[in-house]
Amino acid sequence: MKVDGIPRRSIQLAADGETVEIVDQTLLPHRFETRRLATLEDAATAIRDMRVRGAPLIGATAAYGLCFAVRDDPSLASIENACAALRATRPTAVNLGWALDDMKARMLALDETGRARAAFARAAEICDEDVAINAAIGENGLGLLRSAADRRTGPVNVLTHCNAGWLATVDGGTALAPVYGAHDSGIDVHVWVDETRPRNQGAGLTAWELAAHGVPHTVIVDNAGGHLMREGRVDLCITGTDRTCANGDVCNKIGTYLKALAASDNGVPFYVALPGPTIDWTAESGAELPIEERGGDEVSTATGETETGEVRTVRLTPAASPVFNPAFDVTPARLVTALITERGIAEASEEGLLSLYPERRRAAAG
Repeated sequence: MKVDGIPRRSIQLAADGETVEIVDQTLLPHRFETRRLATLEDAATAIRDMRVRGAPLIGATAAYGLCFAVRDDPSLASIENACAALRATRPTAVNLGWALDDMKARMLALDETGRARAAFARAAEICDEDVAINAAIGENGLGLLRSAADRRTGPVNVLTHCNAGWLATVDGGTALAPVYGAHDSGIDVHVWVDETRPRNQGAGLTAWELAAHGVPHTVIVDNAGGHLMREGRVDLCITGTDRTCANGDVCNKIGTYLKALAASDNGVPFYVALPGPTIDWTAESGAELPIEERGGDEVSTATGETETGEVRTVRLTPAASPVFNPAFDVTPARLVTALITERGIAEASEEGLLSLYPERRRAAAG
């Protein structure tokens, strides 16, 4: 995507070939700044503090975090310790573990002298693969928006939750990839952007990147989605997912489940866009997934820009009031119209997923 007319990725290797630059998402939408990551701790902190977020981008950042550790110490103990530190940063997004397992297996197949170079090469491949996957998701999902456009006059109204655009991936996005494809191909498309409390990834990130790309959109409070669907002002919903179970259940940012319920009640198609590495084939259903609980200050405070341009954080709740802050919820497969992947569109079910990833059927049989 472009920022101020300059193409860039959300994470990219710096000119020195040994560090990476990320977009610090905690500063958006008020300031666009990049941050240099050079150590394992830099990468772990970026993931833990949500300077980077979104399952694919977390995986890519973890891959580079392991690179930094191997560069400084290529021993087995260093690799094990680095993987443990990175896994502990955020428990729900499956791409993190997938990237670390992939990187670790490749490192252990080499002697210590070749591990650092191979690690950086593989991390770069993971980033390039993510970009290609997202482009394919965009192409596969574009037909859904074309069909919606053919059935109506005026803009196609898409509702999305959280941020599943290029900021959540290396580039291109998952749920927003079809939207960008539709906009770029001349389809009249408009996006309802859930604010996505408590961290406001919709209002602060999705709205920012849609505005930067020129896509018409409107920010709404999280509870407005059902009202808009009941009034016939939403043609389809598309969200991303941080982990998809083998049975088609999807785990995404808290509030996704409520949108799926409203969509089901109003006959609005509810699609989930996901890359293959986000599928957790070991989880039979959403009941097995760990749900990350984050600090209460994300709910009890809010950060914004004042009229003078100062960015400030203010308290919203009584200081003595306790807070419960689950970061994700599970939407059961029965509420998902279909899954949009890089390999095509499938029913949200085990058979639907296996129809796109038949090698998983063979692996299970073996």
